[in-house]
Order: sequence, then C-alpha cells, then structure tokens
Amino acid sequence: MAAGIIDGKACAVGIRARLGESIKARVDEGARAPGLVTILVGEDPASKVYVGRKQRESKEIGMHSEAAELSATVTIEELLAVIERYNARDDIDGILVQLPLPGHLDADRAIAAIDPAKDVDGLHPLNQGALFTGREGPRPCTPLSCMHLIDSTGVELRGKHAVVVGRSALVGKPVAMLLLERHATVVMCHSRTVDLAAQVGAADVLVAAVGRPRMIKGEWIKPGAVVIDVGINRVDGKLVGDVDFESAAARAAFITPVPGGVGPMTVAMLLSNTYEAALRRG
Repeated sequence: MAAGIIDGKACAVGIRARLGESIKARVDEGARAPGLVTILVGEDPASKVYVGRKQRESKEIGMHSEAAELSATVTIEELLAVIERYNARDDIDGILVQLPLPGHLDADRAIAAIDPAKDVDGLHPLNQGALFTGREGPRPCTPLSCMHLIDSTGVELRGKHAVVVGRSALVGKPVAMLLLERHATVVMCHSRTVDLAAQVGAADVLVAAVGRPRMIKGEWIKPGAVVIDVGINRVDGKLVGDVDFESAAARAAFITPVPGGVGPMTVAMLLSNTYEAALRRG
C-alpha cells in the first residue's frame, strides 16, 4: 500500500482563492480590506523569506499589507512602542511578530503586548487560554494547518486515537487541544516518552512535531494511519521531516510531505485568521 500524499500547496491555493473572493465581495460592498502587518526584527535570512512570503500572498488576495522592519539592535521598549502603534490603528486587523526574535528581546513580552483581537498567530496568553478552555478566539496557525490537512483526507476524527509527538506551546499542545475539540482520544508524547514506538504504533492519526529529523520510523506507523509531519529539519542540504517519509508512506493511508505539506498551509491559515479578525472587528 502506498500512502496518499496530502498536498499542502494545493490546499493552500484553494484557501487563498476562497479568501480572495470573500475579500473582493467585502470591498465591493463598501467595507475596507482586512489589514495585516508583519514585524521583523533583524536580518535572519529564513525570517526574511517567511515574512516576504506572507507579504506577497496577503497582497495577492487583496489584503492591505504592511511590513515593519526593525534593526537587530532595537530595544524591547522600542519594539513594544511599534506594536502599540499598530494596536491603535483601525485599519490593521492582524499583527504578526516574526519569531524568533534576537536573544536580547523577550518574545513572551512582545507577544503579550499585541491586542488579543489582532493576534492572528494565536499566541497571546488570553487566546491560548481561550483554546484550552474551549472559548472562541484565534487559533495558532500551524495547528490549524494540521487540522485542515487531516480534514482534507475525509477521515472522521470523532473517536479516533490521535498521538501528538512534541509538546511545544507553538504546535504540540495546541494541536492536542484542537484534536480533543473534535472528539479524538489524544495521547501526547515527546522525546523522553518510554516506548515511543508503541505509542506511535497505536495512532490512527499521528502529528509529529518534535524537531528531530526522521525520528519517527516507518515501521512504527499503524497501517492505514494519517500522518501529519510538522518537522522542518535540514540534513545534508535538503529539508526532511520528523518522520522517515519513504518507509512511513509504505504503511500510512495518508501522509504530508516535507516540504510541501504543513508549511504552505501555515501562511494560508495566517491569512484566514486575519480575515476572521477583520470580520469580528467590523
């Protein structure tokens, strides 16, 4: 059996197309376009690529998009002042602080300074609390991507045994909460889990977000499972995931590739969160 490849690029194209149509209809009715600002501190090459992509794709679907590029030597007080200016602007619905920040800056303090209604990355403590208590609010983009990719397979999550490998506040913990919301039975694992192979082997749905290249072996995968690989690791000049793709694809029913799986969807979810923020703000 060869797994069906879950094409994150194609899913993202469809989401962006639907968002573009909705934004055009909104503007045609006399409303303003949703506004997004990305705040980039420093010259990290990967961050510059990510921010450039977010800017390009937001503009392509008709959003008002701005970029604030700050020096790597900026102080936390200066960064907080920039965030506060965008908090106060009515034409900005979404504020994204690109992570990671330079080491001298407190990322938690920066995220907490964002107006929770404009926190389109879903990382503000109030929004994380809303997720964990089942209240409405923006959800983190990468976990949302995982859920959309699972849904694209047509697999019903209710009652399924889901295993999440990785316990970060960015992916592992929130995706576990989203799976619970959909009535899956969720087991959270990590690099120190005893007999990780047995836990993975019981998973109808596996989300791998541990940050270790090819840590999840193909022979661990339950035949017929859905495998969502969030990992982005560079090995010998190429990108690989947390799952050994070739051997896992021989056993899974559906699997995301790396690259081309979760990554493209994360930007699409950012744009979707920005559009939803604009609707909530009126």
